[in-house]
Order: sequence, then C-alpha cells, then structure tokens
Amino acid sequence: MNQDLEVIILAAGLGTRMKSSTIKILHRAAGRSIVDYVLDLAVDLSPNPPVMVIGYQREAVQKAVGTRARFAVQEQQLGTGHAVLQAGSIVEPAAGKRVLILSGDVPLTRVETLRLLLDEHQRSGNALTLLTMRPTDPGMYGRIVRDASGAVSHIVEAKDASAEEKRIGEVNAGIYVFDGDRLFDNLRGLKPENAQKEYYLTDLLATLRDQGHRVGAVEATDPVEALGVNSRSELAQVEIEIQRRVVERLMREGVTFRNPSTVVIDSTVSIGADTVIYPFVTLEGTTRIGEGCVVEPGVHLSNVSIGNDVHIKTGTVAEDAIIEDEASVGPYAHLRPGTKLGRHVKIGNFVETKKATFADGAKASHLSYIGDAEIGENVNIGAGTITCNYDGVRKQQTIIEAGAFIGSDSQLVAPVRIGRGAYVGAGSTITKDVPADSLAISRTPQKIVEGWAKRRKKE
Repeated sequence: MNQDLEVIILAAGLGTRMKSSTIKILHRAAGRSIVDYVLDLAVDLSPNPPVMVIGYQREAVQKAVGTRARFAVQEQQLGTGHAVLQAGSIVEPAAGKRVLILSGDVPLTRVETLRLLLDEHQRSGNALTLLTMRPTDPGMYGRIVRDASGAVSHIVEAKDASAEEKRIGEVNAGIYVFDGDRLFDNLRGLKPENAQKEYYLTDLLATLRDQGHRVGAVEATDPVEALGVNSRSELAQVEIEIQRRVVERLMREGVTFRNPSTVVIDSTVSIGADTVIYPFVTLEGTTRIGEGCVVEPGVHLSNVSIGNDVHIKTGTVAEDAIIEDEASVGPYAHLRPGTKLGRHVKIGNFVETKKATFADGAKASHLSYIGDAEIGENVNIGAGTITCNYDGVRKQQTIIEAGAFIGSDSQLVAPVRIGRGAYVGAGSTITKDVPADSLAISRTPQKIVEGWAKRRKKE
C-alpha cells in the first residue's frame, strides 16, 4: 500500500466504436464490468479510494461503482488533460503525493507492472514516469519520441503524427505517474494546439522537461496489459485473456482442465483442488465448485454452489442451485433456481427441478419434473413422475416424506403430501394425501377383449 498515492481513473468517454447504448466501461468481460478490474488495481495500490472522472451516463456509472470510488465530472469531452484537471479539487489538496492515472477501459494491466512503474518513479526522482509498450500494430496509439541519448523527448498522438513518426514502434500505454504538486498547475497551462483541439495530458511531458524536471518510462513486457476496449473485437480479446489468466491460476492451485482453451469461465468462479473440468464447460457468476469434483463436457453452471466429490455429467444446466457433497447430476439434467440437493442425491438424465429440496440420499433418476417440492431422505422417484404444481392461478407444494417410493409415470397433484415410507403405484394420479406406510394406486381397471387385434387385421 502507498499511503502517499492518489489514483485517478479516466472514465468519461462513451466509446462510440462499441456500437452500444451502454458506456464501454460497463460492458462485461468474464463476469464483471471492465472498470471493476481497474478499480481492483487502485484498491491494491492505495488505501485512498480512487477518483473516477465520469461524463457520459454518469448516473449509471455511479450506481455500478457505488462507494468504491470518489467522482469528478467532465461535462465536455475536451481531452485527457482536461479530464484529469476535473479531479484536481479532490486530489490537489494532498500536497506532495504521487498521482497514478489509469484508464477505465484498460482492464488487463497487472498490479506487478504498476508497482514497477511506481518504484521507477520513486527511484529515479522523476516528475513523470509513463508506461510504454511495443504492440504488433501501433495503430492509433501515441508514439514515443526519444532524443539522441535515448531519453523520452515527447509523445505525438497518432492523429497528429507524420508518416515517419507513425513508423515508431514504441507507443504510449496511457498509464502515468506524476508528482502531484507538479501536475495540476501545469494542466492549467495546457493549450489545445492539435488537430483535435483537445487538451492532451501527454503535452505535459515536454512541459516538465522544459522546466528541468526528469521524465522517465517503463516498458511493459506484454502489450496486452495496455489493451484498451474500444470495440467488440477488443472486448472479446480482453475476455479471452482474463479467462486464460483465471484458468492458469486455477491449474496452479491444483485444478485439472482437460482442454483449457475451450472452457468459458468468469473471474468470479472458484474451484477446489483435484477437480477435473472437461471441454466446453461454461462456469458463470458466483459458481463455487469444491474439491475432487468432475464436470463433464457441455455443462453450464451459473451461480451454483457445489460441495466436494460431486459428479456433474454431460449436458447438465444449473442456475442458482446448491449441490452438496457426493451428489450426482445428469446427464442432461436441468436444475432451475431454488434447487437444493443434499448429500448422495442422484438427479439423473432429463430430470428438471425447480424450487425443490432433496434431502440426503434421495433419487430422481430419469425423465421427471419436480417443482415446488420437498423430497425427504432416501426417497426414490420413478421415471416419468411429475409434480403438478400449478393450478392455473397459484403454485402449490408437494411434500414427499422420507423413505417414500413413487412409481413410474405418476402425477402428484399439489398441494399433496406423501407420508413417510408410503408407496405410490406406477401410473397413478394422486390428488389426496397418502398416509405413512400406505400404498396409493389410482388406475383404470385393465380390460382385455379377446380376439380384438385379429379381427381388426382382417378388417
């Protein structure tokens, strides 16, 4: 933590190349908004809440960020220098502090890189230290111009660069450390002398050099750290990189991925050691998977809590559900919100559950719908069973007490209770409570007409 560090996050631009009604910093990558990752960096580096400079959709940004930041408003988008100046009333009174300036649309910077930048700034006694990089395609990044001694001379924005300057490979990554007491006075002296008629923060580099102050630079080893999100394509690149980092971290912690590049995983997901994740799995939201689990291909989990030694079989979909230790789910099961499975529960192929609680050892192995239900310990639910939970007006509850057996192709018309240890015969429609240890059968008596099939064939 740097007690003397203030962080400013520039987040006022809409991002027109996103082709979206939503400001770019609120677009999501790997389960979180882009700006969340930048806020994490600020929290890791300084105990002081960062100052976010906002403009477009400021109410939406403030609502999303909440108390994680202080806010300054840039009413008109007049360039980066003008944006930083808007934070002056909040940051400037803290004399002698360093100021780290980040962009709200650059979520891949590592905190280790920023610490190197801050250390270099301190060690060299610079007034300004900036992060640079050498991307494969410099594109629209500002070019770093160095003098004969190799020191940074100035930065020329791509829109203002000559053909020769555009061939420079080293570019500005858009991350800066300033001595605070040399920042804001100089910002007030900026002139919009460029093609865009904007106040460029980068113009301070030449100003500080002219005043006799030291200016330095640190080159990022991986250009992806400075990748800004200005288009859907760049958003996809950012998400891929975040997911790659998540998978790499989890593998270091003891998780096996059979084919890591095929897994879609949010940065908010956690997985325990010795769990095996098969290809084409999607893990989203607050999903938590315990130790020693197996998640087979095609599984999609969203906000699911899973215990230890659980087996999630191919094609299972689950959201807002709880699965306790040593349960087995699938293949092709669907656990809808409100499902809770106890220990050793088995939910089999093509079973759908919703707002259903299964106590330890209960089973629904095939082709059933169990909704708005409480299932007791060691209940066995046969294939084709349906809890008829909706009467056209209200949802009603089915309760099946411990040890009951529900025969195949049964319909339990809620509200109804099946008593402890009771049996329901296959093919029954149950509309009344069944007492404990009873047998309930509801069938039309079987009728046999001798010779009927033979006569029909003759006809």
